Amino acid sequence: MGDVILLASGKGGVGKTTFAANLGVTLALRGAKVVLMDLNMGLRNLDIYLGLENEVLFDVADVVSGVCNVRKALIRDIRFKDLYLLPATQYKEVVGITPGHMKALCDKLRDNFDVVLVDGPVGVGEDLRLCSAGVSRAIVVVSPDYSALRNADMVDRKLQDIGIQSRCYVVNMVKPELFGRNVVPDLGEMADTFRITMVGIIQYDENINIANNRGYPVVCRRDTYIAKNFDSIAKRLFG
Repeated sequence: MGDVILLASGKGGVGKTTFAANLGVTLALRGAKVVLMDLNMGLRNLDIYLGLENEVLFDVADVVSGVCNVRKALIRDIRFKDLYLLPATQYKEVVGITPGHMKALCDKLRDNFDVVLVDGPVGVGEDLRLCSAGVSRAIVVVSPDYSALRNADMVDRKLQDIGIQSRCYVVNMVKPELFGRNVVPDLGEMADTFRITMVGIIQYDENINIANNRGYPVVCRRDTYIAKNFDSIAKRLFG
C-alpha cells in the first residue's frame, strides 16, 4: 500500500507546486514509483513544471466522472523510470466531486504506487477538505513571510480538524541574509508558531524558477546543492 501525501499551503506564491514537482522527481530517482496528482482545479501548473503540458488528454475530473479510467489519464514522464502525472482540469467546470470520490481514487492509486503526492489547492476552503480525503499525511509549504506564516498555521489547524494527524512543514524560498533583521519571520518564530515538525529548508535560487519554465525540474541536475537538499528532505520523510 502506497503513501498518499497532501501538499498544502495557506497562500499562493510560496512554491508549493515547485516543491511537489521536485520532491516527486527526487523520490522517483531514489527508486520509488510515484504519481503526482494535481488538484488545483482550473489553475494547474504541474504539467508545465514537468514539461508535460502537451501530453494532457484526460484529467482528474474525467476519471471521477467516468469519462476514462485512471490508467488512461496518467501521463508517464519518460525521463524517469516510474514518475507519472495525473493532471487537474483546466478549462471546464468541475461539479459533483465528493470526498468519497477522492478517497476511492486515492485508494486505487495507493494500490499501484509507492508514493502519491497530492498538490492541493491553496487556503482553508471546502476544496481542502475535498482533497484531504484518502490522504495519510500532509506537508504544509510556507515561505518566510508573516502573512504566509499565519495562513499556513490556519491550514495546519484545519488539517488537524479534518483528522490528518501526521503533518510537518517545509520552509521554502528562504533568503538567509534577511534573517535577524526583523523584516521576515525567522526559523525560531516559525517553530514557535507551528506545532508540527520542520523537515526542510529550501533556499531561494533563481535557477529553480528557470527550471520550472523550461519544464525541467531543477533536481534533475544531481550535482547541485538543491538536489542534495531535496535528497535530505526525502530521507527525513521516508527514511
